[in-house]
Amino acid sequence: MPPHRSSPLLMTSVSDVEEAAAALLGGADVLDVKNPREGSLGACPPAVLRAVVALRDRAAATGRRVSVSAALGDAPNRPGTFALAAAGAAACGVDFLKIGLRGVRNRDDSAVFLSAIVEAARAAAPGVRVVAAAYAEAALLGSIEPVLLPEVAEYSGADGCLIDTAGKDGRTLFDHLDPGAVSGFVAACRGRGLLCGLAGSLGADQLPLLLELGPDVIGVRGAICEGGRNGRLDPRRLSALREALLGAIAGRLPPRE
Repeated sequence: MPPHRSSPLLMTSVSDVEEAAAALLGGADVLDVKNPREGSLGACPPAVLRAVVALRDRAAATGRRVSVSAALGDAPNRPGTFALAAAGAAACGVDFLKIGLRGVRNRDDSAVFLSAIVEAARAAAPGVRVVAAAYAEAALLGSIEPVLLPEVAEYSGADGCLIDTAGKDGRTLFDHLDPGAVSGFVAACRGRGLLCGLAGSLGADQLPLLLELGPDVIGVRGAICEGGRNGRLDPRRLSALREALLGAIAGRLPPRE
C-alpha cells in the first residue's frame, strides 16, 4: 500500500471471517480485523486473524488483492504486554498492525512505547507495517495529541499514523477536530513519508471533505453496519459507500478536453 495515493483506500472494520467475506463482496480494500465491543481498536483472537488472512490469500489466488490489518487495542502504557501482542498478531500473517496510544500522554513515553511495538512486530514478521493511532478527543482523554503523532511514529520506525475517535457516540472526527488541524496532520505524515489514515464515525457525508484532505486510507465501520458499529456488516451499505467515494472522486477530476 504505497503512501499518498491520489484516491484513498477503504479500510473496512470486520469482526470475524464472515464479515470479512461480506466486506470483500462490498468492495473493501483493507480488511481491518477488530472487536468493536472492546473499544475503537479492540483486538480479536488469533484464530480470527488467521481465518481472515487465509481468506485474503484465497482472494489473491483469484486476482483480488486486499490487505489485512489487525487492531491491538486502545493501549495503556504497558509496552511489554503490547509488544507481546504485536508479535503474536504479526505471526498470524497480517499486513498491518494498528495500536492506539490512549494510555500515553507525551512524546517521550509514546516513543518508548511505540518503539517496543515496532521492534517486537518486525522480529516476528519483518514485512509487517505498524500504524500508530491517536484520538481526536486526546485533550479530554489525557492522551497524546494527534499533532505529535507523526514525529513519534517516524522516530519509532513505524510506518503510518491514524486519527480515530475513542468515543463512539455518533460524533465524527470533525466534531472533535476542525479540518485545518486534520489537514496539518495529513501534511505532517506526508512530509515524513508516513502512511496516513483517518477514521471516526465517517460516512458518505464526510467524503467530499476527506477527499480534499487527501488521506491514504479512510476507516469505516458504523456507516456500513446494520444497526451501527456493533451490528453486522452489510455488503450493500459498503458497496453504496464505495460508489459514493468513486462518484466524489470523479466529481473532482477535471473535465476531458
